[in-house]
Amino acid sequence: MGHRKLQRFAENLTFNNLFQVGYDQLEQEGFALKGKWAEHFGNGNPITLELGCGKGDYTLALARIHPERNYIGVDIKGARLWRGAKTATEEPLKNVAFIRTRIELIAGFFAPGEVSEIWITFCDPQLKKPNKRLTSPRFLDTYDSFVAAGSTLHLKTDSQELYDYTLNEVLPTRHVEVIVHTDDLYSEKAPSQPVNAATLDEAKLTQTFYERMFLAEGKPITYIRWRNIQ
Repeated sequence: MGHRKLQRFAENLTFNNLFQVGYDQLEQEGFALKGKWAEHFGNGNPITLELGCGKGDYTLALARIHPERNYIGVDIKGARLWRGAKTATEEPLKNVAFIRTRIELIAGFFAPGEVSEIWITFCDPQLKKPNKRLTSPRFLDTYDSFVAAGSTLHLKTDSQELYDYTLNEVLPTRHVEVIVHTDDLYSEKAPSQPVNAATLDEAKLTQTFYERMFLAEGKPITYIRWRNIQ
């Protein structure tokens, strides 16, 4: 392991906005802020998650323009989370936090109804392992255990396969309303449904490292926004 990465891991331990909890600790002790995130943020504002957040591009960008909401980025890569946690500390952004964990364990960090919005941005499409896709029924059931009624979910990906799978195979089997979807977010053609510009503006708000790379390669960016209706 490189010296730079070791330095970042050490600095991660000093951030009060970054929580690192292993499987054994989560199983034996639970997570102290589950159901009590308002104590950490100092308010009861709605919570948005970015799953597979990497460096936290969306977490940070959304938090800057929506101080009335709280944002939590989730990823397993500590070196990537270092960047997001450090930026949030330096600015400072008091409405930002990060969790280092596997997304399979995410229900251990939130109580029922504690989260009102989820962004899934450029996750691994898991082309050979559908059950590991972050929009598979397995994962959507997990999210349902802690999201509030009427919560909004977003998928932004370069993977046409993941887009088609989510839109055509999974969401029709769920109690959801698809608000808008497009297989080419930055094209001039109209999206699937008539929406005001603001509906897509958030999806174009910032470009992650991977998004910029994919766009440079000429890959279209797909986007789906849906709402739980149960």
